Amino acid sequence: MLHTGITGRKEIVVTADKTAKAVGSGTLNVFATPAMTALMEQTAWESVAPELDEGCGTVGTRLDIRHTAATPEGMRVVCESELIRIEGRVLTFSLKVCDECGPIGEGEHERVIIYEEKFQAKADAKKDK
Repeated sequence: MLHTGITGRKEIVVTADKTAKAVGSGTLNVFATPAMTALMEQTAWESVAPELDEGCGTVGTRLDIRHTAATPEGMRVVCESELIRIEGRVLTFSLKVCDECGPIGEGEHERVIIYEEKFQAKADAKKDK
């Protein structure tokens, strides 16, 4: 059952494929902002997935973040999420990201509960237009 206060935690190591240089968001070998946002989204959706009805999932609809410090390749990064608000099918998460030296990012993320099969069918129907 969904309720506020559900938390998630995910830890990764910054590898070459997660750097700004590799993903095209910059020229440096530091943790890329797009990689950090993907980590934030994954931490949030995984935290609530076990609480959803069969056939349901969530999709991201809003992400408001700050990436406040650089992390070099090879360092560990940890993201923690907390479900702070439920409004119908809309879930809002608070997010914090740290590396081994301290905070590197924070923000809020909104996800909407969807029926996966119906959602996918509607998206796939765009190809037929």
